[in-house]
Formats: sequence, structure tokens, C-alpha cells
Amino acid sequence: MGFQISALRKEDFAHLFTLDEARLEALGARRYVADRRPGFPCRVSLEDATPGEQVVLLPFTHQPAASPYRASGPIFVRETAHQASPAIDEVPELLRSRLLSVRAYDAAAAMIDADVVDGRELESLVRRLLDNPRADYLHVHFARPGCYACRIDRT
Repeated sequence: MGFQISALRKEDFAHLFTLDEARLEALGARRYVADRRPGFPCRVSLEDATPGEQVVLLPFTHQPAASPYRASGPIFVRETAHQASPAIDEVPELLRSRLLSVRAYDAAAAMIDADVVDGRELESLVRRLLDNPRADYLHVHFARPGCYACRIDRT
């Protein structure tokens, strides 16, 4: 069984970079210039921003289902992001370099399992969680700040 990591869609965020600070603030978003790498992980490119690069930090509903696990949190998006499209079973370096929290959800968007893993060992946890026939999809979060990183589906 394989797995597919999915980044967020660039077209859903491109408009943010045309907004002034007041409009961003009205959306609960803020513009930043990356001042270190790593530190500003983009959910579209699945890469860290380079120092000097413009990013927007915004609230994002990563678990929109009508369930007790409905959730949102902050994400960064790079202005110059290229859409990430990892190959089947490919793990981007962004995930490899961090401690991750991986959560398994069933078809009703209820969490059925979760664990923490060093990103260098992500595949083994993904396969273990997806071996559960009740697992419909996984969400990956950066364990220390708790922010949503990406979704994983079985292939």
C-alpha cells in the first residue's frame, strides 16, 4: 500500500498577496518577511521560506467536517510558492526535518489514532496508521507548535 502527501492549493491563497495590511488584518492574517530557515514552513510548496522572502500567516480550517474534531490553526504561505506535488510515497524534506504529530481519521472525521514521530521515520508510522481499515486519511502537524502541515491519503 502506498500513500500520497497533499499540499494546499496555491490558487486558494494567491489573492492574499494583493491585499494591504488592513485587509489582511480583517482576515486575521499577517504579512512577514522570513528571517531564518527553517522557520516559515509553506503549506503550498512544502518548503521552508528563504530569508528575505515574503510570507503570509493566516488561520486555516484544515479539518472542516462537522465533527467534534473540526479544527483550524495558523499556516504560512510563501508569495513565490510553487505548487508541491509529491510523488506517491515521497516525503518532502520539510517533513523530514521536524518532529511530527500524525492523526488518523475515519470517514466520519473522527480521530481514531495518533502518534508522534521523527520526520525521518514518517513512512513507518504512515503505513501503520493506514493499515487500519477504518483510517480514511491522515493529518500531519508540526508537533512542537501543533500547526497543520499536510494531508496524507492511501493510494
